[in-house]
Amino acid sequence: MNSLAARRRHPAALVVLLIIGLFATGGIYTLLTPTAGAGTRAMTQADISEGQRMFLANCATCHGAQGQGTPDGPSMVGVGAAAVDFQMGTGRMPLAAPTVQAMRTFPVKFNQQQIDQIAAYVQTLGPGPEIPDEQYASGVGGDTARGAQIFLVNCAMCHNFAGSGGALTRGKLAPKLHNIEGKHIYEAMLTGPQSMPVFNDTNLSPEAKADVIAYLHELDKQESPGGLGLGNIGPVGDAFFFWLIGIPLMIGAAVWLGRKAA
Repeated sequence: MNSLAARRRHPAALVVLLIIGLFATGGIYTLLTPTAGAGTRAMTQADISEGQRMFLANCATCHGAQGQGTPDGPSMVGVGAAAVDFQMGTGRMPLAAPTVQAMRTFPVKFNQQQIDQIAAYVQTLGPGPEIPDEQYASGVGGDTARGAQIFLVNCAMCHNFAGSGGALTRGKLAPKLHNIEGKHIYEAMLTGPQSMPVFNDTNLSPEAKADVIAYLHELDKQESPGGLGLGNIGPVGDAFFFWLIGIPLMIGAAVWLGRKAA
């Protein structure tokens, strides 16, 4: 018993236990963490290496050579493949110049394979949200009525009830949600770009996200039931119409009738 206790108190025992713990943690992390994002195809080590090369050539100036972030750009560690696919797939990144808010631009600077490769590399920097499964991202088969309810409760205060967008503080804005690929809508909810809150799969399930996408895609198919939509920005558009067009017409008609009567 005394010899066993002595071995337990041996100075090298702590070091050995620490090494075993580190190897065990690394092994579990490797098993549970995917080596690439869940893109449209399986990512190989060659894809990840190519993604790293493109990252260093196009992204490292702002985000750092190791994705650690710089004063000009946030850290990429833990943002996940979904954030990369959203930002680059909508043309927001690479950012041409510093602005208050990165805007959706066309044409997109990289093709989908290149975006997938960069996303796969970023995923290896630290686990984060992956590119969503087509089953939910397409919105096909989603409940549009339920999606409308979810959208009105969680999104309409910024994006407008019809997805027409709206102004935010400090020169920012909530963009229009018309004719946007379902995958990018899902990724925006999942990652919360810029001023948008994060709706992860805990507080908004994949099925609920699919319903929201189905609702927004249904809006794209429908014309305004009330005639001229005036941007679908609500009573503000109606008020501008009457003040700038309706009232001058009525004043002109009144003046004309008064002169005619005289």
